[in-house]
Amino acid sequence: MKTVRQSVIVARPAGEMFRLVDEAERYPEFLPWCSAAEIHERTPERTRATLEIEYRGLKSRITTLNRNVPTESIDLELVEGPFERFLGHWRFVPLGTEGCRVEFTLEYAFSSGSLETLLAPVFGYVTETLVDHFVKRAEALA
Repeated sequence: MKTVRQSVIVARPAGEMFRLVDEAERYPEFLPWCSAAEIHERTPERTRATLEIEYRGLKSRITTLNRNVPTESIDLELVEGPFERFLGHWRFVPLGTEGCRVEFTLEYAFSSGSLETLLAPVFGYVTETLVDHFVKRAEALA
C-alpha cells in the first residue's frame, strides 16, 4: 500500500481552500490530468463525484464519496475505481484570518498487479502534484 502525505501553508483562508477542493466540477479547469468531472450528489456534508483521469495516453475513472465538515475537512472514500484500498483526508487548519495549513493524506493500493504496473506512474504523478495545483489555483483566483 502506498501512503502520500503533504502539508503546505498558504496565504488563503481555510474556507477558501476547502471550497477549492470541494468543487470537483472545476477540476478540469486547473488539474492537467483531469479531463472531466461529474457530480452525482452534493449536500453540505457530502459530495459524490466521478473524475476522469487522463495522462500520457492512459485513462482511468475514480468515483469517491467525500464526507465534508465545511471549511475544516474532507474525507474521501472509494465508491468505484481501480483500487483495492483508497482512503483520503484533507484538513484545512486556520492560521489567523488570512492563511491556513492544508494537509493531505492518501492511502491506496491497486486492485491488481497489472493495474498497478499500468497506472502507478500516472497516479504517482497525480498524487505528487495535487496539493501544488490547488495552491496555484488559489493564488490565481486571489
